[in-house]
Amino acid sequence: MIQRRTLLKSLPLAAAGLAGAGALASCGSSSGGGSGGSSGEGGTLTWMSMLHTPTTPDAAGPIMAALKEHSGVDFEYQWVPDASKEEKINAALASGSLADINTLNQGMAAVREPLKSGMFWDVEPFLAEFPNLAEINPTIIESARLDGTLYGVPFQKPLARYGVLVRQDWLDRLGLEVPHTLEDLLEVAQAFVDGDPTGTGAQVTGFIDRQESFAVGFRSLAGYFGAGDKFQLDDAGKIVPACTTEPWKEAMEWYRGAFERKLINQEFVTVQKQNQQQAIAQDKGGIVVTGLFEAKNYMSLAESINPDTEVQWALINDMTYGDVPRRIVSDTSGGMGGLMAFNTQSLKGEDDVKRALTLIDKLLDEPAFRLMTNGIEGTHYELDADGAVNIIDQPLWEQQVQPYSSSRPSDQVEIYKSTNPYVNEANEKMTENDEYVVTNPAQSLTSATYDTQWSTIEKALNDSYNTFMVGQTTMADYEAAIEAARSQGLDDIIAEYTEAYEAVN
Repeated sequence: MIQRRTLLKSLPLAAAGLAGAGALASCGSSSGGGSGGSSGEGGTLTWMSMLHTPTTPDAAGPIMAALKEHSGVDFEYQWVPDASKEEKINAALASGSLADINTLNQGMAAVREPLKSGMFWDVEPFLAEFPNLAEINPTIIESARLDGTLYGVPFQKPLARYGVLVRQDWLDRLGLEVPHTLEDLLEVAQAFVDGDPTGTGAQVTGFIDRQESFAVGFRSLAGYFGAGDKFQLDDAGKIVPACTTEPWKEAMEWYRGAFERKLINQEFVTVQKQNQQQAIAQDKGGIVVTGLFEAKNYMSLAESINPDTEVQWALINDMTYGDVPRRIVSDTSGGMGGLMAFNTQSLKGEDDVKRALTLIDKLLDEPAFRLMTNGIEGTHYELDADGAVNIIDQPLWEQQVQPYSSSRPSDQVEIYKSTNPYVNEANEKMTENDEYVVTNPAQSLTSATYDTQWSTIEKALNDSYNTFMVGQTTMADYEAAIEAARSQGLDDIIAEYTEAYEAVN
């Protein structure tokens, strides 16, 4: 199977959110495959899967029947509401009441040790036997391993969805070209501040950022300077946090310079995401570092304010800085949206695990993807003259189809043509990002100190970043915060990750 990006055109925004969520994790039930599951050939496979919707679909409904027919495997879901996923995961792991297939978030510290305890199959030796599983992007496989072992089939997501969005109508009004370097982007931001890009005389800024800057927007910007995805391998062969590196600090100096010139909204360190979105929709600024898919959402917001809005966006995915080669840090954990982990207690032999893998492989076929995304043609959706998907009966689709989105093994199987050009363009450019993606080498490694101390260390560095950006402190103060963190666990994290990296490699 050739992997391709998914586009949920004409589906509601909530559906797109489900697709993006992939299966970021959860499992758990008071009953599961542990008491028998599919240990006998031909038995019903059980799958603990996350549920994002208020109600569960009918187990005897048309989608489930069609999926069983397509896969040739008898299986049933044990749905777990997203709100209670961590509680259910912990309870299921502690009691051993696991299903045959279990949706797990490898990023949860509570999951990592059980994954390595013998409770789940190492599936990597089997993948080559299945046509779709054999084609999973090696970058996603690498991101999904834990200390060198693949304890489940990864849910596949886009590798990198970020870029820079710039107001095209403002560029046109000021006679400017679309920028493709950070140097040119800074000039555009200055022109937005100095000129009259709205044609109304209103004062605007360049960048619109928010309080998660350190972890989200700025993190992506720092990647253009050469900083890694959360952690990176340094020249000495150590795994170090990206936020401690020279490229990151160079990016901080650059961004603070833009802030001092009022090219960034001055209150950004306290701005909530919703307020950022409103500022964008209200023409307060014309540059956003964000997911390329957000252009469609920003357009919808602008149109809700003014149906005759002239807003247009330029989507840029090839931004570079100086002589640093083109690159983009992953915002999706290296395209890994969780694991489908296979229970060694109920799937006792290779034939059992291969039967479970057959199900996942078949769900990666295009017909199964269409069923789990759109439903049944003529019942849930229809195609218009341009081939775009339109839902026929929204309530029926929400009840019978929408819940399955989070258990699709990939959201990259098939592209649906959109009547919205921003959706098509974003989809194309996210695909292009694959070639330039930078992933986190520590993601698949274990550090006990990271699990207990990193959140505290990261908060301290985030706070220091904020005070530096608004001019209250200096770079020396930020470096002092890094030094202070070393004795609080940072050096241990670096040592543990480096040791784990060397052991695997």
